[in-house]
Amino acid sequence: MIKIGIAGTRGLSTLMGLNAIDDVKVTAMCDLDEGHLNETAEKIGGNVAKFRIFDDMLESDIDAVIIATPMQCHVPQAIAALEAGKHVMSEVTAGVSMDELYWLCECVEKYNKVYMYAENYIYDPRVQQIRKMVEEGLFGDTYYAEGMYLHNIGNLFKYPNGKTSWRSYWQCGVRGNFYPTHSIGPVMQWFPNERIKEISTFSPGIRNDIGLKQDSGTTTMCRTETGKLLNIRVDCMSPRPHNMDYYYLQGTKGCFYSKAHKDDIDRVSFICEESPIYDMKWKKLEEYNSYLPDRYANATEEQKKSGHNGGDFFIVEDFIKAIRNNQAPELDVYKACEWTAVGLLSGISVANNGRTIEIPNFRKNMPVEEKIIKI
Repeated sequence: MIKIGIAGTRGLSTLMGLNAIDDVKVTAMCDLDEGHLNETAEKIGGNVAKFRIFDDMLESDIDAVIIATPMQCHVPQAIAALEAGKHVMSEVTAGVSMDELYWLCECVEKYNKVYMYAENYIYDPRVQQIRKMVEEGLFGDTYYAEGMYLHNIGNLFKYPNGKTSWRSYWQCGVRGNFYPTHSIGPVMQWFPNERIKEISTFSPGIRNDIGLKQDSGTTTMCRTETGKLLNIRVDCMSPRPHNMDYYYLQGTKGCFYSKAHKDDIDRVSFICEESPIYDMKWKKLEEYNSYLPDRYANATEEQKKSGHNGGDFFIVEDFIKAIRNNQAPELDVYKACEWTAVGLLSGISVANNGRTIEIPNFRKNMPVEEKIIKI
């Protein structure tokens, strides 16, 4: 039996996935808000232990922790959990400073426990279907992609009790692309064996009267080691409907264009005899559902209900599999830090008129002389 402790009531997004896996049980829950903690524990059911102090939960009989607290808590709590001998799955972003990212890598290596990044947008069925089509060569050599996270969060700057939310500081109290990984993670699935080498970030400045430092949208151009490009846009300040999972992919043989709103459709187009290069036609992505990975094609109704079209089940499944096999998951600490660093360093870039900033090469036993910001 693998016993799980959840830190932060946001972690309930993983609950259905955890409950659907044999020999896995949520046995502990931690949150500073006692009323919310009691309400959430009741939803979980059973004899879940309740804690207001994170370190107290770590001393209980659990094997792993899911960290779903505000982002400034992620690294301190991950380090404490690793030191206590617990496996960790952490919500995004991985950390709030470059030093935190270096500490996180060092601790994962030191304590030899599983650390998995909970970037659940990667597990969307469309993202995984396009990944399979890339692997099968349908798009040819992929060289350009776009990802957008457009989410007006103006209603989240205050708590219901009127106090200022952490989002007013750690998210929208900074400049730059503060929340990039929901866009980076999925599109990086379509560039096998690549890493982001450098970025440049631009913005139109602050075009609202909210009174926070965050730009009214940022566009970050990312270049990989082999020269491929990612265009990552985040906008949580502008008045507009939500569109948190827009993606585009271009290859030498075809392209993918995700739906722009809920009533739209996902499209692909390929060079073929019926569609020569100068007269290509759009087709519905669903016409290529034979490329949907088996576990998505065969997903049960219960798994699909777990959130993000089943993605919240499969991310938990991979975390548990990594624990049982005692191996690093695909979404390991190095990817978590690389993608998070894009956001952290974008603040320097945008404040310096789009200056190009190098992304460190996060990897095992990274030498200390590389743990710097190059400008």
